[in-house]
Amino acid sequence: MTVEAMTAADVMSRVLVTVKPDESPLMAWELMRRGSMHHLPVVDSGFHIIGVLTREDIAAHWSGGPAEQSSAQVRQLLGGRRCPHVPPDEPLPGVAAAMLESEVDVVPVIGASGMLKGIVTVTDLLAAVAGRRTVVAQDADSSSAGLFRLEPVLPPKPSRAD
Repeated sequence: MTVEAMTAADVMSRVLVTVKPDESPLMAWELMRRGSMHHLPVVDSGFHIIGVLTREDIAAHWSGGPAEQSSAQVRQLLGGRRCPHVPPDEPLPGVAAAMLESEVDVVPVIGASGMLKGIVTVTDLLAAVAGRRTVVAQDADSSSAGLFRLEPVLPPKPSRAD
């Protein structure tokens, strides 16, 4: 298949870890670090995209120690900026144009239902252009099975003896 004939669905990352907008930057950083991820979709309870958090977003807003970072929310790091997205059938030149016009290196792929189906990064585009991306035929509903939201499991707070 030629690059011109490929679509967002052909090259998108389908297995994603997501966070809620009220999650802490500390938790988001830890997820990204442990998973060797550079992009973390921020979604609501229905897997509708709110934005994509990057390592650079976290680093640029990092101040104070872990206590301060655990009390903040990732929605604050998104800063209300626009989140460009594409449909699964968007040709790769259109995906690249969306990235260039918005000056981002990742775009979410949103299905007809408005739910997140995957993300396309600059690396995904380069792999396709270099002929190193294998197109895997998948049915329309299979991509949603790869979305994971990790919930923090924190130890119980010590009780105070009053």
